[in-house]
Parts: sequence; structure tokens; C-alpha cells
Amino acid sequence: MTEEQLKKNLRNREWRLNNLYFIKNKKGERIQFKMNWAQQILFDNLWYLNIILKARQLGITTFFCLLYLDDVIFNGYDAGLIAHTREAAEKIFDTKIRYAWDNLPESIKREYQVNADSARELQFKLGNTTSSIYVGTSLRSGTVQRLHWSEASTVDQKYPAKAEEIRTGALNTVHKGQIVSIESTAKGDYGIFAEFCKTAMDLAKTKRTLTEMDYKFFFFPWYKDPEYKLEAPLIIPTALKDYFSSIERQEGIVLSEAQKKWYFKKSVNQKEAMKSEYPSTPEEAFTASIEGAYYGKQMDRIMEQGRIMSVPWIPELPVDTWWDLGIAAKKKDAMSIIFTQDVGLEIHIIDFYGNSGEGLQHYIKYLNEKPYVYGSHWAPHDIEMKELGTGKTRLEMAQRMGLNFNTLPRIGFIDGIDAVRVTLDRCWFDEEKTQELFKALKAYRKEWDDVLGRFKDRPLEDWSCDASDAMRMLAVGHRENVLLDPFRDYVDEDPRFRKRLPEEKIKVNPLNPFGDI
Repeated sequence: MTEEQLKKNLRNREWRLNNLYFIKNKKGERIQFKMNWAQQILFDNLWYLNIILKARQLGITTFFCLLYLDDVIFNGYDAGLIAHTREAAEKIFDTKIRYAWDNLPESIKREYQVNADSARELQFKLGNTTSSIYVGTSLRSGTVQRLHWSEASTVDQKYPAKAEEIRTGALNTVHKGQIVSIESTAKGDYGIFAEFCKTAMDLAKTKRTLTEMDYKFFFFPWYKDPEYKLEAPLIIPTALKDYFSSIERQEGIVLSEAQKKWYFKKSVNQKEAMKSEYPSTPEEAFTASIEGAYYGKQMDRIMEQGRIMSVPWIPELPVDTWWDLGIAAKKKDAMSIIFTQDVGLEIHIIDFYGNSGEGLQHYIKYLNEKPYVYGSHWAPHDIEMKELGTGKTRLEMAQRMGLNFNTLPRIGFIDGIDAVRVTLDRCWFDEEKTQELFKALKAYRKEWDDVLGRFKDRPLEDWSCDASDAMRMLAVGHRENVLLDPFRDYVDEDPRFRKRLPEEKIKVNPLNPFGDI
């Protein structure tokens, strides 16, 4: 290659990426970087703001490290990369950024004055132009023209406060017209990553022209990677065959036997994490259980069995309510109420209400505005504690307002969690009215201990706690048999609530539990 040809090639960013940079492969070997299929799609279609949902091991972070390093060296931009921990950030810096710089041709490197003393930043000077690339866990300060956030969903899950700091801080350091890339596998259907993905997916469906302030959605499923194949004499289970047929119909693709066998063997080890780590569709990725979730398996089972649906109120049956009163100061008087009806052995969760900053009178008014005929109202044991301001208990205050609470026995937190896990297998959720409750139960999870590298034995205090605490009251009540017989006798002037004789107990058609009584 002549010197003139080299100068011409160096003006081409795609050529530079595929010819100048070296990386370590999965075996730790030094190899020249060449864009793979997913990286090429990103390069050809990159927008100003980019959100990337993906299967594992596609080299997305490597691609953006090199792309932004190239922009820093050859275009004088400043770039930042965010990882979920300091250790992860430093590893990205050492193995991807610094390694790529160290292995550039000497003829290029000697053109720059470089400050490489920092363990997380490279600073370059070429003439009067200075630029830098650095890594961190939030990057709140400073202004960059290129920003990459790696494994964003992991930050959402384990470090929610940090995720919010990135949203309000780092993402605001990139001005309109510059480039942001956010990538991750999915770790549940909540958090900033899931929110950005769903917004971008909805926008893509409208086929509207994106503005510089709209995120462009990219999805890279497992089956598009040519390496995800296995030639072996395996028999694929019937359930997986049905799954593959469904995906082929839905996505308009044909999976090879080698692809199916690879997926089967991988799923044996990945188990519940398969849909998150190696999704076939974006929707599937967000149905996966959240790591550290208290009720992950139970909530998955509810969705798989179709127990979140239209669950109508049955006027002939009483409605019971289960409260989390938010007495603890840190809850800032938030309250949650779950409305249920017992139908045979099933617990129909027909309604939910949560609010904060309101007095007890507000919630009593809310209950009275409902058309329900109530059976009993249940509250945690600490409703009987006296408040400093009044010297009275909330139980007494509620009674004066016309609401008579029953109190639940005090049990340990873990015991209450176990009670919910058992009770959830009996529960049906109204899809419209209990959406907030269902979402909270899915998101309710343990707090992450960054020092020990494991989950703590206590819940993360966030928006999901209040509703989940009310669910624990419901579960304790049913497990401890504090309720009377589900087909309780009612004496009322209204003939609908006359005393039921034993032979008149409600019969429920197991094939249609919501049919006529």
C-alpha cells in the first residue's frame, strides 16, 4: 500500500475500524478487529440516540469502545463509557480501550501527545486539539460528544439510584446532535432501560421520522448470530419444538436444526435466564424474571397460566380489603389497599389502590365510592400502636370514622415472603385494575450488596414495597386462617346476602370460574 493510499484510507472511518485496531478474542488471543454482523448493522444505521436490546456475546460494547476511541483520536471528540461497577469500568478501559490504543501502528501513535497516567482515562493532544476518552459508573460531570452505557439493565436492577443519576446527569451532558448508545440484555420490565426500549419500540411502530432527540431501537436476537449452532445427535423436547414453531410463525423465519439444538443445550444451563440472555423477540426479553426478585417464579407462572385477565367483581360475594398503612416514617404515609373476593379456593384480586400524602379519611371515602359490599378490612398489627401526635391508635381513629379493622398476627419478614409465594398460586389478577400491584410484585426484589457481591436479606426500599407489603398482609391472612370460611354466612335485608345454607354454598365451574354463580 502506497503512502498516498494509506492517507486516503485513514480518512475512511469504516476502513480504520476494520484495519487499524486489535482486540483480544474470547480465547484471549490478539486478533485484528473486523466488524461482525451486529456491529455492521449498528455502524450502517447509527442514529444520534440509540437503544440496543440484545443477546449475549455480540461484542456491542467492544464495538462502541473502538468506534468512540476512533472518534476521539481522528475527530477530536470527547467520549465517555459507563459500566455498572468501578471494576467493570476499569476492565473495559484496560482490555478494550487502552489495549486498542497500545496496539495501533507506531506511525499513528507518535503523532499524538498522550497522557495515559490515569487508570480510567486517555487524553490526546494533536496540535491545538485536545480530546479524551474515559470510563466510570455515572459520569455526571463534564461534557462529551459520545457516550456509551453498557449493561444498563443491570444498573437498573442492582443500583437503581445510580441509574437515575445517569439519566439526570450523564445523559444530559450529551447535547442534541451528538451520539448516545445504551445497550443491555433485559433484566425485567421495569427501569430506565426497559422504559427507553418500550418508548423507542412504540415510536418505531408508528414509522414516524425520528428527531435528534428520539431513541432509535435496535434488537439483536440469538438466532441471527451464525455462531449459535450445534451439530449433535440430540432429541429436542416437544415443548421446545412448539416454542420454535411459534417463533418461526411470529417472526417469519426458519430455524435450522443446528440452531434449535444449540438453543436446547444452552437453555439446560441458563434455565429461567434464557429469555433474558438469549431472547427471540423483544417482548420475550422483558418477560424474564428479575434477578433477586422475591416472587419471580410465581409471577412467571401466573403469566404462563393466564391468571392475569379480566376478573369481574361478583356482586353476590363480599369484598375483603388488605392494607399496608405506611406507618413507618420512611414510607412517608404511603398506603396500599388490595381488594379481593374468595371464590372457592381461588383468590380473585379485583382491584388495587395506592396513594400517599392523604389522611385516613381519604381512603375511607375512596372505599365508600366503590360499589362493593365489604366483608372485612385487614391491617398489620402495628395499627394498634399509638401515634405521638394524637396519643391514639390508627385502629381507634379508623373506628371513629366508621371503618372497623381486623388486625393480622405479627410474623417474621421471611415467613411473610413464604406465605406470599404459596398464596400467589391461588391468585387471579384483574388485568386493568391491578396492573400497578402486579408490576410491583414482579419488581419487588432484594437489595444488592456491592461489597459482598451478593443480594442482602432485605428488600430494596423503592416504589414496589408498599403494594408488596399489602400483598404480604393478604397472604398472612389466608395462611393463618384468620378469615372465616370462604363461603361465609351473611344476614342482610338484601336477599342477595341472606344466610346461605350449607347445601347452597357457591359452586364454581373449574372450567369457567368467572361464569354465572
